[in-house]
Amino acid sequence: MIIYNAEIATMDEAGTIPLGWIEIKNNKIKSVCAGVPKNIGSDDIDAHGGMVLPGFIDAHTHLGIIEDGIDFEGDDCNESTDPFTPQMRAVDGINPFDRCFTEAHMRGITTAAVFPGSANACGGEICVVKTYGRRVDDMLIKNCGIKFALGENPKRVYSEKGETPSTRMATAAVIREGLYKSRRYAHDMDIYYSDNENYEPPEYDIKCEALMPLLERKQKAFFHCHRADDICTAMRIANEFSLDIVIIHGTEGYKIADILGSENVPVICGPLICDRCKPEMRGLELKNAAVLAENGVEIAICTDHTVIPIQYLPLSAEAAVKGGLSHENALKSLTVSAAGILGISETTGSLKAGKDADIQLYRKGDDPLSLLSEPELVIISGNIVRRDESI
Repeated sequence: MIIYNAEIATMDEAGTIPLGWIEIKNNKIKSVCAGVPKNIGSDDIDAHGGMVLPGFIDAHTHLGIIEDGIDFEGDDCNESTDPFTPQMRAVDGINPFDRCFTEAHMRGITTAAVFPGSANACGGEICVVKTYGRRVDDMLIKNCGIKFALGENPKRVYSEKGETPSTRMATAAVIREGLYKSRRYAHDMDIYYSDNENYEPPEYDIKCEALMPLLERKQKAFFHCHRADDICTAMRIANEFSLDIVIIHGTEGYKIADILGSENVPVICGPLICDRCKPEMRGLELKNAAVLAENGVEIAICTDHTVIPIQYLPLSAEAAVKGGLSHENALKSLTVSAAGILGISETTGSLKAGKDADIQLYRKGDDPLSLLSEPELVIISGNIVRRDESI
């Protein structure tokens, strides 16, 4: 399949190609070229001068793990019976038949990171999935990291139970304890593997096992933080254990944007189009993403679905533009930057030969971020999941 007569926003070093074409073969992008293809077949698609760009990526959601229109039966986001649960896997809680997957890909959102919730100091493993499919195993791109939470949420959940942690100090201590245990567990495993005739392996510990890829920097540590002081605590813990850290929400990131920039800590900003619904969100400002970007912080923008319905991801980026973020950086925050933060750049996030064919097409003159815009064509891994009659 070839999409031709298109303005191609590659979102990589090639920049924007004013007139070009993309060839798709075996569910991958085979080539991205300027000009007009020599041979055009009956199955090829004329973009009529419209913009082609990568499918959008929502870098932080609870898509399919909190199901639409269902209360307790469909809410599998928080295992709030234990404040430290790194062994939980979001992939085991996702229902791919949730209609919000359809609402996502119909709006050009082809990839979503699905997170456990923030009730626990450690909620579990995060997965990144395509938004089209019937079996989550086939939709899975990768399990990308472990979710931690600081601040109000774990405090509220466990103080109501009369259990630890009920303070910020205790939340940080619970996280440290788990990481120290896993580091010691890994050390004991190394000793056993180096001399299994004289040493016994440590007793199996599923929590320690789940954290070992994190300590080896094979996965990232994603910290739910709103307040600036909690963001600094997350960085403190990350430095203690040499973790590859990402801040989720970062609502008060603008207060310490220079620090985040100097330490190369990326931030997934959002939700943006919501009220200040709890005390730690008192500092919510639309300028946050812009100030972070001005200080060299790599950013992605998210909906935190179901907080904001996932189809409003482009609108969330447009809100950041209203707050001062450049339109170009807003598009990057939903594509190449989001892919980099999630560690999936080899697969998606830009239009380049060898990557998955995750593509969307807009009519000439339409702004992909506008509330009034809808893609005419959406392709996920080479499969057409939306195609308007006009093309």
